[in-house]
Amino acid sequence: MGVMPTAVIIVIAVIIGVAILVAAALAYRSYRRQLLAEKLVERDDDQVHYAFIVNPSKPQAEVRRQHIEEFCASKGLTEVEFIDTQLDKDGRACALEALKHGADVVIAVGGDGTVRTVASAVSGTGHALGIVPIGTGNLFARNMGIPVDDIDAALTVATSHGSRTVDMGRLTLLDHPEEDHGHAFLIIAGVGFDAAMIDDTDPQLKKNISWLAYFVGGVKNLFTPRYHANVTITSRDGSTHSTRGLIFRTFMAGNCGQIPVFSLMPNASYDDGLLDFEIIDTTGGILGWANLFGDVVHQTITGRAEQNPLSTNSTIDQIQGVSAELTLEKPALAQVDGDMLPETRHIRFDVERRALIVRVPEVTPDLSATGTIPPVK
Repeated sequence: MGVMPTAVIIVIAVIIGVAILVAAALAYRSYRRQLLAEKLVERDDDQVHYAFIVNPSKPQAEVRRQHIEEFCASKGLTEVEFIDTQLDKDGRACALEALKHGADVVIAVGGDGTVRTVASAVSGTGHALGIVPIGTGNLFARNMGIPVDDIDAALTVATSHGSRTVDMGRLTLLDHPEEDHGHAFLIIAGVGFDAAMIDDTDPQLKKNISWLAYFVGGVKNLFTPRYHANVTITSRDGSTHSTRGLIFRTFMAGNCGQIPVFSLMPNASYDDGLLDFEIIDTTGGILGWANLFGDVVHQTITGRAEQNPLSTNSTIDQIQGVSAELTLEKPALAQVDGDMLPETRHIRFDVERRALIVRVPEVTPDLSATGTIPPVK
C-alpha cells in the first residue's frame, strides 16, 4: 500500500478540526440553553402593565402576536396591550403612546430597528425595555444574551424581574433643525461607506440570507470617493481633540462592537458611559480592502483594538469619547443600527450613560448594590 500524500492528510486534519469546533460550539450552545432554562425557572413574574410594540411587517408577526397573548394568559398577566408600528408611526411614537397609557414595561417585538426606536422613547424614563427578537440580525438582543430563537424564553425574560442599565447613543443631524430629537442607536451608527453599503443592500436578499446581504451592498461601494470632514471628539474628562480635513472611508460610533462572526470594536462596552469611535480608511483599491478585512479578522481573533501588523494600505483608528461632531465637505448618508437617515453635512454623536433599563437573562447584582447605577425594574 502506498503512503497517503501529505496534502490529503492535511485536508483530512482540517476537516476533522472543523468538525470538532462545530461539535464543541453546538455542545456549548446546548449547555448555555440548559443553564438559561434553569435560571428562568427561578425568576419571579412581574405583574405589571405591559405594552407590546409589534412590527407587523415582520414574517409571522400575527402568529407571534397570538403566541404572546397565549403566553401572557398562561402567566396570568392581565394588563397587556398591543400597539402596531406603521409607516407614519415608528416604534418611538408607539412607545410614547404606551407610556401615556400607563405602561410599566414596554416590549419591542421586532428587529433592531424596532428595538432602537422603542428604546429611544423609553430611555431615561425609569421604565424597563423588554425585547422579543423576530428580526434578521437581532444584534442588540444577542449582545444582551436574550434568546433569539426561543420566543417563550425571550418572553419569560421580558415579563419577569431581572434587568440591567445600559448606555444608549444618539446621532443628531445638526443641519436638519426640523427634527426634535436625536436618532437613537444601541449598536453602531456611522456616516460614509457603512451607510452607503446598507443603503445599497437589497431588503429581499437580507430576508433570505440575513446579514450576509450587506457584503453585496459593500461591493457596490468599494470604489466610491473617500470622505473629508473636520472632526472634534470630546473625551470623558471634557477635553477635546480636533482634526481638520480628516480623510476616511467610514466614521462609526459604537455602543456594542460585536456583530455576527466579527468584532468591529473589541473595546466597546454598552455600560461604560463611552462611545467607541472608529475611523476606517483604505488606499490602493482592492489591496486596501483586503488589508482591511485582515485587520478586522486580526482584532476578532486577538480581542484587541489593534491593526494587523502586516497591513499596508488600510488604517483603523479607534478612540473613546462621550461625543463627536463632524462637519463634512459634502453631504453623505448616515445610518443608525442599520436604519438609513437623510444625507447630512453636520452631525453629532452623543451617549446617554446608563439611561436605558433592559430586561436581560443574566443580571450583575453587585452593580446595583454599589449604588453606581439607577435602581432597576
